[in-house]
Amino acid sequence: MDFTEAKHRIEQLKAILWENSRKYYVENAPTMSDYEYDQLMHELEALETQYPEYATEDSPTRRVGSDLETPEIQAATGREFAKYPHRYPMLSLGNTYSIQEVEEFADRASKTLESAFSYCCELKFDGTAICLTYRKGKLFRALTRGDGVMGDDVTENARRIASIPQKLQGTGWPEEFEIRGEVLMPYESFDRLNHERELQEEPLFANPRNAASGSLKLLDPEEVGRRGLFCTLYHIPVGQVDYPTHDEALKAAASWGLPVSDKRRICRSIGEIEDFIGYWDSARKDLPYATDGIVIKINELACQSLLGYTAKSPRWAVAYKFKAEQACTPILSIDYQVGRTGAVTPVANLSPVLLSGTMVKRATLVNEDQIRSLDIHEGDWVYVEKGGEIIPKITGVEESKRQPGARIPVFPSVCPDCGTPLVREEGEAKWFCPNSQGCPTQIKGRLEHFVSRKAMNILCGEATIDQLYKLNLVTLPSHLYALKADQLVMLEGWKERAAARFLESVKASLNVPFERVLFAIGIRFVGETTARDVARHFGSVDAIASASREELLEVPEVGDVIADSIFRYFLDVENCREVEALRAAGLKMSVEAGAARRSDALSGKTIVISGNFSVSRDEMKALIEAHGGKNSGSVSGKTDYLLAGTKPGPEKLKKAAELGVQVIDEVAFRQMIEVEVIDGDGMAIDGDGISLSSAKNIAYAAERDIPSPGNTPHNNTDVPSSNDIIEPTLF
Repeated sequence: MDFTEAKHRIEQLKAILWENSRKYYVENAPTMSDYEYDQLMHELEALETQYPEYATEDSPTRRVGSDLETPEIQAATGREFAKYPHRYPMLSLGNTYSIQEVEEFADRASKTLESAFSYCCELKFDGTAICLTYRKGKLFRALTRGDGVMGDDVTENARRIASIPQKLQGTGWPEEFEIRGEVLMPYESFDRLNHERELQEEPLFANPRNAASGSLKLLDPEEVGRRGLFCTLYHIPVGQVDYPTHDEALKAAASWGLPVSDKRRICRSIGEIEDFIGYWDSARKDLPYATDGIVIKINELACQSLLGYTAKSPRWAVAYKFKAEQACTPILSIDYQVGRTGAVTPVANLSPVLLSGTMVKRATLVNEDQIRSLDIHEGDWVYVEKGGEIIPKITGVEESKRQPGARIPVFPSVCPDCGTPLVREEGEAKWFCPNSQGCPTQIKGRLEHFVSRKAMNILCGEATIDQLYKLNLVTLPSHLYALKADQLVMLEGWKERAAARFLESVKASLNVPFERVLFAIGIRFVGETTARDVARHFGSVDAIASASREELLEVPEVGDVIADSIFRYFLDVENCREVEALRAAGLKMSVEAGAARRSDALSGKTIVISGNFSVSRDEMKALIEAHGGKNSGSVSGKTDYLLAGTKPGPEKLKKAAELGVQVIDEVAFRQMIEVEVIDGDGMAIDGDGISLSSAKNIAYAAERDIPSPGNTPHNNTDVPSSNDIIEPTLF
């Protein structure tokens, strides 16, 4: 590899690792396994060692992954956690899959340390990191790891985790100290949560680690308490307690009532470490929660201090990671499933095998290309892995078990449901059934999507859709609105109450806003957010249907693929006929007045919202857009106003103060968008001549329990605390 190739590969690896780090820590939706990630990290480390001129401070080899949420994530989720610095940096561990590298770690320590030392070996828990601060024996603050320097404040959520004590017991604890550990979700809680999400038609969590991380950052602490999380603690930073060893410090923490794991062992040789690793590589399968390795720490705290840290990791600890849990089992058959968009996905039916506490019977093969790359033959014995992932995947074939004459599976050339020849568009990895109007599986899939909670929210499950379709009562969404009670009660399994509830939900769906109707009709690649953006940009289905491809591309975040999909959808006569049938049934086909442009009061203004309001944050954002304003997720020099409700984010307030951005409260905001006349004294009045800055605002504030505005303008150079009343500069 020459210098140019090395530089290119280093930049490529950095981009891949940072992107996957973001997906892992922030979105809780990793796209590669831990092993794949670690291998790429090791490759980057080796290249940076060989070509130090291309090693930079922003490399993932020198910085820990961050779970701090971006402004875009905050804007999308409505989450804003206060951020605080860690008293000591919260770094990550170096890791290895090799006992030889554990020996090298021990050799490096021996060369630096003059005195004898031991090792404390512990389980490496597969959860999300947390740092607890206790002050005067009471839980004071809980922070996520964040970027290692700053963490998100999740104290209120941590208080809902039963295993985290609010108050310490016993004696001897310091006046104030930090203790670190992991928040975990047991398999039982994970299965229950995913079952609930499946019933609500929400995306499933891939594994307990992602579920734990996502749960720890919920907005509702009560919901956190219902998630079944628990915490295990394993580290008190050096200098906070007066004990000679790490093990003794943990024993003391346990005596104070803190949830310290008892699954650790003091080892004095590599042989003892290997024995500990070997034992838990097998025994971990019986644990009620996920573990992915063993952490080996120098036990003596004085030795830890001498060894110190690199920019990213302690030199006194290393993590040995287990190989992903794997089993070898035969493929019994391969099914080819058709989705609502027509995509055909191969799924392997396996001889049941136990992995990570669950019985695995099926594994997706993704597409035809993966079948070819794995060289799968009929009846092959395949390796199935889960590792940290709960969703199993086939990673290889045991060719020694292949039967003579075993054939390569033939991917179907026609739809397994309707028999239509499949097509594969240029650049696509999947084969599709083009018979969207006549393929039963696609038709039922679109109906299930249409009635789903985030679309039309009609009380109608998969079995009901199947029943109504087979009886030819419903083959298009518009047919749902023609159903009558006397038809339904004649069907098997239907009673009058069930029919009434179903029809009530059908009637209620007529009130669903146009943005969700556009999502419900199931245009390929058009999800919730895109449907909302397109609906608000054009205002009506007629405007969308008549838009050119170039006009569709003017919608923010709409690219070529989405624009082509929308454009093609409305070229189809059958699709247009169904849209008209839905319009005739009474569905909303344009943005309502409340969401449409009401005025230009905020035209050209960029507004950031923070905190809680008398209505939901989505409604506040809709009001901003309805009056010509633009929403933004972060405060910058282009921000015109920070709209602060109760408990606004302190970081946004601080940023607004630094940049001189005007801070207004909800009362002032509503005055801005409701002004009709300015009287001779410059006072804002409504259509009845009543001063909005006095009677109307004070009455509104009293009704909504919002602090009424004072007479002194807010000084942007003084950043208020989250408990202060934000007084608008408008007054």
